[in-house]
Amino acid sequence: MLVTPADNPYEEPRSGRLTAWGNAQLAGLVPPDDAAAAVLGADERHRVTGLPGDGPGEQHGLTWALGRLRVLGVKGLRLALPSAGHPLGLTGPKAFNEQAMRAGEAVLAVGAPLGLVPELEEYGPAGDRSATVLWRCHEVNDTPPADVPSLHEAERELAEGLREATVLLTRLDVAGAGPEALRALDAYRRRGHSEPLAPGYPPRAVRVLESARQVSALLAIASGGHGAAVSASEMAARQSALAPLRRTARRAQVAAYNALVDERDDR
Repeated sequence: MLVTPADNPYEEPRSGRLTAWGNAQLAGLVPPDDAAAAVLGADERHRVTGLPGDGPGEQHGLTWALGRLRVLGVKGLRLALPSAGHPLGLTGPKAFNEQAMRAGEAVLAVGAPLGLVPELEEYGPAGDRSATVLWRCHEVNDTPPADVPSLHEAERELAEGLREATVLLTRLDVAGAGPEALRALDAYRRRGHSEPLAPGYPPRAVRVLESARQVSALLAIASGGHGAAVSASEMAARQSALAPLRRTARRAQVAAYNALVDERDDR
């Protein structure tokens, strides 16, 4: 089964790691090997294929691939977190957008019309699973990404979104809904605070990203059937109410990860 970033709001999207640490490396703020190790995280292996000039099936490690992107004129990276009906951060063409939609994430280069989509393969027993990632490079349209807010806009939207999510959880009485909800709340408290982005990112971007993760985690709890028993129609109404907040949280994550590039371009 394909797992996308929306399936686990407590995990940092791999495209987010590549965007953040790739930007830090391209800006000369971290050594290439350190950036590659941060992108790898707990995964077993990452490879990149389809770069301009590659032969059929040729694959490269992250350090080499980031260096190659620099040679190709790439000055930075931007995150895309698309979902059904919301091509957030994408530029086209249709074939690339469709692959990014299936993955739920992608990385777009700044300075060259290229995009990277991760293909994830997981293996091993439950509780001890490993993953390998193959990043497929594609040509993309050289147009502004779809629906990406500024960091200032994202922070303002999130402030209201976090208030709405908190009110909704209180209304659902999630904390009193039993062991399953308590386990979800505990997972949020233990994993809701992760390491900040990467060197060079402005403090506001770190703050916005943390708030976006809080909203995403709260929404995952609210939409997971926790709280008082509800009818099918009530559940549908709940999901409809949550949808705009999910979009707000994703937009804020994209704005935060893109801040090192976008804030630099605004200066």
